[in-house]
Amino acid sequence: MGGLFGGGGGGPDMSGQMAAQREENARLKQQADEERRELAEQAAGRVTARRRGGSRMLLADTRLTPETGVEQTLGANKGMGV
Repeated sequence: MGGLFGGGGGGPDMSGQMAAQREENARLKQQADEERRELAEQAAGRVTARRRGGSRMLLADTRLTPETGVEQTLGANKGMGV
């Protein structure tokens, strides 16, 4: 009769389920944190691109002084006195 009023009785062992639930919650929290970090990195990249969009570095040596323009030409324009 002790089982009827909460005393004694051996109920099902829930510790395994609780441990699995804790692991699942930890995994979901880690996944949400990673997604949040990736979104923050993308937003920071967009801000940086917007701020520095017009000041890209040019890799060609002919444009070290862009004020003077490009003096060399390519192709058929070479012999036309330009």
